[in-house]
Amino acid sequence: MKADRPVNLELTTISFPITAITSILHRISGIAFFVGAAFAVWFLQASLSSAEGFATATAAADHWLGKLIIWGLLAALAYHLVMGIKHLIMDTGIGETIEGGRRMSQVALAISILLIVLAGVWVW
Repeated sequence: MKADRPVNLELTTISFPITAITSILHRISGIAFFVGAAFAVWFLQASLSSAEGFATATAAADHWLGKLIIWGLLAALAYHLVMGIKHLIMDTGIGETIEGGRRMSQVALAISILLIVLAGVWVW
């Protein structure tokens, strides 16, 4: 390694391409969905346990924080699903060029945003 080579460790000044951004968000959405699944399991268990549990789960789902968690879980699922489908399409050989990858990321991001907005409208 050359000693005179500049090293940029300031992440805020680095300009990531859209393919890198969507890849990083894909990983984050997978983690968010995994963590949010704990809430989904609790919600399902509480709602099926008894009439009181169902009332508790309904009250939690009607609270603004519960709605935010449900929306976040659906948003993570929608994004992760769309990006996973994008990867499956790219595994078939479609969009493997730099421009094709960029275009696929833009389309997948647009579809994800649409699904996330629709999930928000449905939840709220």
